[in-house]
Amino acid sequence: MSISYSVKFYWLIYLLIGFCSFSIAQATPQQPSQYTICFTPGANCTALLIRQIQSAKTSVYVQAYSFTSHPIAQALAQAHARGIKVSVIVDKSQRGQNSHSTANWLNRQGVPVWIDYRPAIAHNKIMIIDNQAVATGSFNFTLSAQQRNAENLIIIRDPGVAKQYLANWQQRQQVSSQFKPEPESEASWLEQLWRWLEKQIAKLLKQELKR
Repeated sequence: MSISYSVKFYWLIYLLIGFCSFSIAQATPQQPSQYTICFTPGANCTALLIRQIQSAKTSVYVQAYSFTSHPIAQALAQAHARGIKVSVIVDKSQRGQNSHSTANWLNRQGVPVWIDYRPAIAHNKIMIIDNQAVATGSFNFTLSAQQRNAENLIIIRDPGVAKQYLANWQQRQQVSSQFKPEPESEASWLEQLWRWLEKQIAKLLKQELKR
């Protein structure tokens, strides 16, 4: 039984379309996500984060629960100084710290800082670098996380993942309040004065003991 030319023609078109689709899929494969993993104790996760900040070309968005690491804060301030857009959201627990807090220090360097008051705790520990990579994990931006705790950190280089994290960062920023440093209270000044007097008394005692 012969097959009509029209049927053969349609089959030929179908095969050609299938072949072309396969060729395009083969020519443009999806790139897998690239990642770097870090654990403490054992590795320097602080240095890994600092390298990500130093490599930034356009932007660094931060969400932090506990933030006391001066090396990380300094790297963010330096990035801001060289024209990188640096924006930070911290948990409300950082608001009640004194004038020497990291949030206050970053604010003095000109880095925009927000306080996420809404949830019970803003427990995120993330950085979004150039809308291309995300740093996340249990690792707080603290000395304890580096030197005392068992923590994990992963750097995921995937624009699709970064886009989702940035959307969440923007949602949290919209419901957060701009950081405003608390004025020094009389009690804090008295406390500083008392500590200064203690140091002076200790120096005098040492001098007396040497005689």
